[in-house]
Amino acid sequence: MALSGNKGEWSEVYTLFKLLGDKKVFAGDGNLNKIEDLFYPIIKILRQEENTNYEFAIHKGDIVIVTGDGKKELRIPVAEFTKQAKFLLNIIKKSAGAFTSPETEQFMRSAYCTKIKAKSSDKTDIKIIIHDLHTGVCPTLGFSIKSKMGGASTLINPSRATNFRYTIGRVKLTQIQIDEINSIETKSKIRDRILRIKELGALLTFDGIDSPVFNNNLIMIDSFMPNIMGELLLMYYSGEGKLLNKLSERLQQTNPLGYDMRDKHKFYEYKLKRLLCDAALGMTPAHIWTGIFDANGGYLVVKKDGDVLCYHIYKRNEFENYLLNTSFMDTPSSTRYRFGIVENIGEKQILKLNLQIRFI
Repeated sequence: MALSGNKGEWSEVYTLFKLLGDKKVFAGDGNLNKIEDLFYPIIKILRQEENTNYEFAIHKGDIVIVTGDGKKELRIPVAEFTKQAKFLLNIIKKSAGAFTSPETEQFMRSAYCTKIKAKSSDKTDIKIIIHDLHTGVCPTLGFSIKSKMGGASTLINPSRATNFRYTIGRVKLTQIQIDEINSIETKSKIRDRILRIKELGALLTFDGIDSPVFNNNLIMIDSFMPNIMGELLLMYYSGEGKLLNKLSERLQQTNPLGYDMRDKHKFYEYKLKRLLCDAALGMTPAHIWTGIFDANGGYLVVKKDGDVLCYHIYKRNEFENYLLNTSFMDTPSSTRYRFGIVENIGEKQILKLNLQIRFI
């Protein structure tokens, strides 16, 4: 059966070919621009296929492919990977949905690549041994690949674990009012329901997160992170913006947690960057966060023009700026994750909102 995948999945194969052809990866700044004088020479790329590990080692003008036990060896000119990368890039650009590329698949099999997406149990999509020109060491680094050629990829995936609870206070809504609010089915129904709650004189106050695991994961990052994200989420669903960098500025202006702003410390921006970085490199809402990064190298971003930029964790400022400047809040299915309706829970009247963060 022919290999089939979407733009994002084929971008992983493209990244493998592109990096082997270039023999290096350039760093990017906080606005997705290439830093021409900052790059990392590639020594090897490691890939797991079925139960076999392969090394794609750069040796002068060839890519030498060997198994982990050294039993198989194949030499392919670097120029062939450059050619195949350009061919696949054109296929990705003009295709939609799931698609095949028979010529690419034929070359993949000749180079011991049998799958579009390499096997991975964490956020690492590709492992690279680079030569760090600053330290002189050659670390093995795991990178997560994010492609701008397909749909917006997700930084924090929605689930029941990402439901935030808000109590409705100041006034107690009648059942007739609750039914009226829940019956609003406009295109922006969540925002309009919140607006109607406020029109009735009620106040929404962050109450907690449904998932104790996610709540504690956020506390691991910062003791007030659940409250910060609770305020940010309410701003988003109230229609005050969706870009994380703009919402960060809005939090700075309103200062809902009452930080001492006399010296203009950027409390909210700093803490949001911490969250985004941890989410990018390992933290997920449904699993206990230990603080250990899965993708210990950082991100590789495939731009629409085919450039592949590296956001190395060693260059944390550029990495965090990239995350903040290229992420936004999105609204997942309210039916699937059961949020956006007013409920009577015990003595409280509750509205739940769901967190999802995606890349632009």
